[in-house]
Parts: sequence; C-alpha cells; structure tokens
Amino acid sequence: MFDHKAQHKPLTLRSRREFILHALRNTATALGFFGLSLGIGVVGYWYFAGLGWLDSLLNAAMILTGMGPVAALTSDEAKIFASLYAIYSGVAFTAITAVILYPFINRMVKILHLQSINSARAASDDDRQS
Repeated sequence: MFDHKAQHKPLTLRSRREFILHALRNTATALGFFGLSLGIGVVGYWYFAGLGWLDSLLNAAMILTGMGPVAALTSDEAKIFASLYAIYSGVAFTAITAVILYPFINRMVKILHLQSINSARAASDDDRQS
C-alpha cells in the first residue's frame, strides 16, 4: 500500500541553473493563465455589462486580484457574470500564486531537509567515534 523508503531515489537539489529555468517556466505558465483569466473577464464585462474596453479591463483586473468591482452593474446578466467571474477569480488567483511560489518553497524545504539529514549524519558519526 505504501512505498518503502528504499524505493525512493535519494533527495537531491537541482542546480542553480535548473532551478532558475524551473522557476521561469512556472512563472511563464502562471502569467499565461493570468492573461487568459484577465481576457475572459475583459470580454465578459464588455459583452454582458456593456462597458468600454478600458473599463472592462479595470473591472476584470480589480476582481481578479481580489480588490472588488469598480463599475456599478445594472443588468441581471452582468451581475450573474460578475458573480461567477468573482468566484472563478478567487480560485484562479490562488492557483496562479501557488504555481509561481512552488519552486521557491520546494527548494527551501529541500534545503532544510538536506541540512537536517546532514546534521543527523554528523551526530551519528560523532556517536560512533565516542
């Protein structure tokens, strides 16, 4: 049911170059998803609320980043779209942030884990020498 320790490869840290490339790929993916999400909001506000392109961009950006709406919505369709977009945006912004931060947090955890392994080995070597 569970993997045995021996089945796992040893914990290694990516080289600095590999880490930077990994972080850049994640950031590019997240920014692409952010742009797509922003585009959906801009088109939705333009279509359903009848706002101009600039006002649609402002409203979509404010909702997507969690700041709240700017323009007052009058039609029911616009209110339904804004409600659904706000729910989507809450999840999307959290996911975008997680994708960007993942390589950094993962590297930090691996460094701390490797340090604890090395200190445990050093302590056990000291115990054997005593």
